Amino acid sequence: MNVSSYIIVFLLSLITFCTQAQEVARQPTLIKDTLTRTEAKIVDVVLPDSLKPKPFKPDPTKVVWMGAIIPGYGQILNRKYWKLPIVYGGFLGCAYAIAYNSNLYQTYLTAYRDILLYASDPIFKENADKNPGSVSYLAIVPKGYTIDNYGGISGYTSILSTAQSNYRRYRDLSIILTVGYYALTLVDAFVDAQLYDFDISPDLSLRFQPTLIESGIGTKSTFGMQCSFRIK
Repeated sequence: MNVSSYIIVFLLSLITFCTQAQEVARQPTLIKDTLTRTEAKIVDVVLPDSLKPKPFKPDPTKVVWMGAIIPGYGQILNRKYWKLPIVYGGFLGCAYAIAYNSNLYQTYLTAYRDILLYASDPIFKENADKNPGSVSYLAIVPKGYTIDNYGGISGYTSILSTAQSNYRRYRDLSIILTVGYYALTLVDAFVDAQLYDFDISPDLSLRFQPTLIESGIGTKSTFGMQCSFRIK
């Protein structure tokens, strides 16, 4: 056997050794992949679809009805607990506005009625002059002021009439705002429930590409640039 024969035998042995080494190195990966597939099949067999945990998705209809019965409960069903202070804070503000304006409206309304009686009923006028501290329209006059500072009986009557009308309007507006705020909480809960699983990927891309713009009948098409946003 000459030198060239030894060289050929050496090369063949080297190729065989490298092939075996590659097969050995590939076996752990194959074993790992096989185990992974097997484990996945076992999980699928052990846990059928009916027993697998489902992603949370609120029911919009239930959210609206429960929120209508108990204010703020729709936000609880949506698991938006951070909105509860906003919801109840808004309702407390609306309740305070209604109570404040209602109280002043009743005060000025009573004073307005009493001053009308003072001008039309002699008996009421006589009792009011004897005991002015018990008269409602005098009780709301600031210290240091008298009815004469407001233009007498006629001028003060006009002021009381305007005040009770204004506070009645403010009370009614407070009630309307409360109803509107109540409806807003229901809309907020409904929209949150509808869009709870709405997925917007942060991968937003802007793409420019040439396009063929179709013109009207009898005219030629023209080339232009198309701009498109992709939301995934």
